Amino acid sequence: MFVDKVRIRAKAGNGGNGCVSFRREQFEDSGGPNGGNGGAGGDIILVADKNISDLSDYHFSPRLVADNGGHGEGKNCYGRNGKKKFFKVPIGTQVFRLSRPIRKLSFQRYRPAAATEEEDFKNPSMLGIPHRTGRAKQVLAAADAEPIELTEELPVELPEREFVADLVEDGQQYVLASGGAGGRGNTAFKSSSHQAPREFEYGEPGEELGVELELKTLADVGLVGFPNAGKSTLLSKLTRAHPKIAAYPFTTLTPNVGLIDLPNYTRMTMADIPGLIDGANTGRGLGHDFLRHIERCRLLLILIDMAGVDARKPWDDYRQLLDELKLYNKELLRKPRLVVANKMDLPEAKKNLAAFKRKHRVKVLNISAVDGAGLKKLLLALRKTLP
Repeated sequence: MFVDKVRIRAKAGNGGNGCVSFRREQFEDSGGPNGGNGGAGGDIILVADKNISDLSDYHFSPRLVADNGGHGEGKNCYGRNGKKKFFKVPIGTQVFRLSRPIRKLSFQRYRPAAATEEEDFKNPSMLGIPHRTGRAKQVLAAADAEPIELTEELPVELPEREFVADLVEDGQQYVLASGGAGGRGNTAFKSSSHQAPREFEYGEPGEELGVELELKTLADVGLVGFPNAGKSTLLSKLTRAHPKIAAYPFTTLTPNVGLIDLPNYTRMTMADIPGLIDGANTGRGLGHDFLRHIERCRLLLILIDMAGVDARKPWDDYRQLLDELKLYNKELLRKPRLVVANKMDLPEAKKNLAAFKRKHRVKVLNISAVDGAGLKKLLLALRKTLP
């Protein structure tokens, strides 16, 4: 199943909590603080990969989660950082935010309200209740801690999706969600006037947001035409691609990309876009899903069924195709394009070609994708048109 648009939810790793601890060794009953800091949470990173063809992996697993950072420990031991998670996407993927990144609770610094010199504090739990170990036997409840520097940020859903990244090169990366910073242990709060600090910080939650990934096919040449015009047949003759070919419309339901090997040891990519219908610019017949795949093509190859096999008029097809492109995005008409007349092996094609040239004063290349006639001239025209 080809998937070119998907909505996912990303949650970066939370930062680890800081530790409250004091040095307690033989003959050293009142050592200074030695609570370590928590580790940072892992990031979620998107990576463009040329070996990935679509977004089907995220259709079945729409939630991305990174590792949390480790908690700080005594003896000034810092928590480990959460591992960054890399998720591969196809080249040409655009990233849109559906909501602002949220951190439900930012840093929380807790100062125990009741403490004695004999108390020893160990690593705080994930629930925000630091517990006593060592000589103390009682547990410090959450009500005994005084929260300060507490901030809260509520999730904000965007009225319209917000474009944030466009991954168009192999190996290009984008940090989708940043991990939370680790909380500081009590060692960070010591000073000349505060030698036995019992404050610590909880780790910062990682960013969480909703995004939409949208794939736009990257190719040098984009085949544009009505259903059953012979686009898949032409692609199979010029490239190594093997698209499905049959004698009925809408055989191609997903874009196919093939490589054309040129004589000067260079290559050209060609994309077969599913056939358009009248009203495609308004989304009819999945028009928007198909049309966006030709936005990145450097050259448009307008393929016309000059024989009019499906009782269509080739001159009307050409005009309607240009109208659909213009109504969807005017910039598409500014791209260089070639007009190719296909199925010239059929007897009706020559008569229709003469009528086509009277109605549209454009240069037309004559080919027959089935028997390969005119394909060498077409390749030469493609090489001359594309730099």
